[in-house]
Amino acid sequence: MKTLYEATSTAVGGRGGHVSTEDGKIDSKLSVPKSMGGDGGEGINPEQLFGCAYAACFGGAIKLLAGKKRLNISDDFSVEATIGFCEDEDGAFLEVTLDCYIPGVDMKTGEDLINMAHEICPFSKATQDNITVTLNLLLD
Repeated sequence: MKTLYEATSTAVGGRGGHVSTEDGKIDSKLSVPKSMGGDGGEGINPEQLFGCAYAACFGGAIKLLAGKKRLNISDDFSVEATIGFCEDEDGAFLEVTLDCYIPGVDMKTGEDLINMAHEICPFSKATQDNITVTLNLLLD
């Protein structure tokens, strides 16, 4: 195994605290949403950060696969990640819905792309068999 890149992030004070990266590119206050008993302040929350990261990584996997298949997808394709913070009798857990919009592809090609992306995306691999991930292909 060869490590290509490492990123170091720090959270101080838990969900209502502060997050930052070693390079200073992220330096933000955290707030707990009102629906989770917090003040709903102006800060971001871990689910938003996770959703942004997962959507970007999954989009990268789609673009990589499209290139390998010589599919010319437009740069305005998108992945919207909805992260659900859920609770049951065993405690809290996450669920993810990835809505993938790939203009100009037919249903079969789009479904193949997102299913293959789910196999190679590092975030999908990290969550495999841990949380429910729902994949949706959005069409025009």
